[in-house]
Amino acid sequence: MSTTKDNLQVLYEDNHVLIVNKRAGDPVQSDMSGDKPLRDVVMEYLKEKYNKPGNVFVGLVHRLDRPTSGIVVFAKTSKALTRLNESFRNKELKKTYWALVKNPVPRVSDTLVHYLVRYPAKNISRAFEKEVKESKKAILHYQILKSFDHYSLVEIDLETGRHHQIRAQFTAIGCPIRGDLKYGSKRPNDDGNINLHARKLEIKHPVKDELLSIVAPLPDEVLWNKC
Repeated sequence: MSTTKDNLQVLYEDNHVLIVNKRAGDPVQSDMSGDKPLRDVVMEYLKEKYNKPGNVFVGLVHRLDRPTSGIVVFAKTSKALTRLNESFRNKELKKTYWALVKNPVPRVSDTLVHYLVRYPAKNISRAFEKEVKESKKAILHYQILKSFDHYSLVEIDLETGRHHQIRAQFTAIGCPIRGDLKYGSKRPNDDGNINLHARKLEIKHPVKDELLSIVAPLPDEVLWNKC
């Protein structure tokens, strides 16, 4: 079931910012599928909540892959959008992800450094160990939180924000994300999504002098529930 204004999971809201927990499978913005994007759902939610007859301002600050769940930030004013965009661009924030990846994971904790090349025609990125033409350096830090028979729950802190970075880098070390057929998983999840979740975000509020620290609950799914 896709997200509607009635089941939208709001994690934080004030006059300037709206932060939601995206369901895996929902597109953040319009794509070729024609499915209603999360941004439109947020717009409907705000129009109804505040009884606004015309259009409401909803600024998309960043994106999250369609099969991924977790935190997505929207700005409710142009001023907030400008400042939030600046924070993301200048990396004045901390993004933490949780993922279920195939065992065995080489180390309990590690820093992964690769050089990513994006192939737009296939909407995929490939990670190389050494710098190659048109590649961009990608860095992440991870630690194992829990291990199961076939998968490990890892917590990931991104140092860079490249296209499909987590998915490509874990595939490069032989540990694709559960259900991620595009990046080497052997079998799909029943719902067609992947076990990658934008778990936590720490960012300065665009107007108030305070730090926002947001945590998104995990999806209601059998293996996630064991985490």
